[in-house]
Amino acid sequence: MSLTPWELLGLAGHFALLSLLAVGGAITTASDMQRYVVAEHGWISDAQFSASIAIAQAAPGPNVLFVAVIGWNVAGVPGLLATLTGTLVPPLLLTLYATRWAAARRESLAVRAFTTGMAPLTIGLLLATGWVLAEPYVRAPAGRWGALALVALTIVVMSRSKLSPMWLVGVGAAAGALGLV
Repeated sequence: MSLTPWELLGLAGHFALLSLLAVGGAITTASDMQRYVVAEHGWISDAQFSASIAIAQAAPGPNVLFVAVIGWNVAGVPGLLATLTGTLVPPLLLTLYATRWAAARRESLAVRAFTTGMAPLTIGLLLATGWVLAEPYVRAPAGRWGALALVALTIVVMSRSKLSPMWLVGVGAAAGALGLV
């Protein structure tokens, strides 16, 4: 698909806004990315969106690479550049400034309260993203119970152990290969 320069600018701007909300990583805002590129604009399908994340998460390298795959699927190289620039530049600039500011005030009550308050926000954003990624499978009659079982297993394992999430990705891949989800 070919986007106009204004649409590419809008894509970059939307991802820039999301990047400033991505406490816990870009994956925490995937639910709104899906809303924007799939539901609102129809540039890619739900399946393409989920595959973009799965492919990037399975590849070695930074977790944020899924943003580039989404951009590629939306508009090729220009889309990739728009989503990556929008995702990487604002937090880079903010981090440079905030790190210097917080280091000078690390013992203040405000800085300690802010860092403590970020945990529930991050957990909520991750739950929303998890639901967006699981919903198409939970809604499909054939794989509903397998998908729900994988979601439950993931919640239990991640909350009660220090097992690498990659093992759960492997379990999900095996369940998909066996046709269970």
